[in-house]
Amino acid sequence: MSDNSASVDTPSLVSPSVYPSFFGDGTPLKLGVMASGNGSNFEAVAEAIAQQQLNAQIQVLIYNNPGAKAAARAEKCGVPAILLNHRDFNSREELDQKIVETLQQYQVEWVIMAGWMRVVTQVLVDAFPDRIINIHPSLLPSFKGINAVEQALNTGVKITGCTVHLVSVEVDSGKILLQAAVPILPDDTLETLHARIQVQEHKILPQAIAICQRSHFLGTGEEVASQC
Repeated sequence: MSDNSASVDTPSLVSPSVYPSFFGDGTPLKLGVMASGNGSNFEAVAEAIAQQQLNAQIQVLIYNNPGAKAAARAEKCGVPAILLNHRDFNSREELDQKIVETLQQYQVEWVIMAGWMRVVTQVLVDAFPDRIINIHPSLLPSFKGINAVEQALNTGVKITGCTVHLVSVEVDSGKILLQAAVPILPDDTLETLHARIQVQEHKILPQAIAICQRSHFLGTGEEVASQC
């Protein structure tokens, strides 16, 4: 029997491959991060910036659950944290309009969905065309939507992983930017597999942002999306 506690950082395949140092040139990219829960991916991005691996600046964190630990992580990093509780809005479109206004207020250029557990609408997508990216705990297009790790375990696949992709209105269906494959071990549980996938999420999300950061200075719209 394998020892999952000793294999959290199981070797994985990352594609496309990127160099360990991915700091970009030029003006720091202004990011807005959206999170619903623990905020570990927010912190991974913040740490990459602090370690000069990523040439960016987090302008604001938007979170939708009052108890989300992401807010405390943002406070520790000196990042403004804005609660937009989805329960206070009459529709998804109304929530997204307020999100857009907040992101624009903080002069955000790229939006990072780092554990944002709400379906977005055309309102948000149109405000930041090809400039919203999401991290998802599966090798898309497999296991879209919620409970992706549980889906992989229940299906019996031998390899899963995580994906960074551009966001479109259709859930988990935008252009794939970066993926990391993670093997499923014979005695994996939901908790052990999720922990190993998160290790890879924390690696590839800052890398994908850096890819888009370099592209940001080459053009806008479809040109940027094609470069990512």
